[in-house]
Amino acid sequence: MNPTLTTRALVIFGFITMFPLFLAQVAILIRPESQATRDLLIGKGEDWRDKTHFRSALGLAWADWLLFVPILLLGSIGVLLGYSWAYVLFGAAGAISLYINIALWFMEKEYVYPSRGPVIYFTYYWGFFVYWGAMTLVYSVLRLAGISF
Repeated sequence: MNPTLTTRALVIFGFITMFPLFLAQVAILIRPESQATRDLLIGKGEDWRDKTHFRSALGLAWADWLLFVPILLLGSIGVLLGYSWAYVLFGAAGAISLYINIALWFMEKEYVYPSRGPVIYFTYYWGFFVYWGAMTLVYSVLRLAGISF
């Protein structure tokens, strides 16, 4: 299954979207209690709303690095190399992104949306993850079904 322009575009868009998140997650994994980490993840001079907010951020960072990052990397490299099995991983990465960001819509919107505004929220802070996840999941299913574009 040779990669198409759509394949390459989804891989590039995914890495552009995920890279800043992964850097922020490295900060919380290395120095979870530091002010620099709080500044990066929740805003300059801000503090965690409560222990659950902190624990969910830390837990999601661990989950991403133990599950999502390897699936995303193997799936992305595999689809670029033309392996059909890689579309299963690539689609799984899309499903994970879609799943967690639907949950985050309910967990974080009341805090993030007012501080960032609609344009930023519906693009980088939430939207791109949902858009990429949905497109990647659908694209992978279609490619595995033999549809190429």
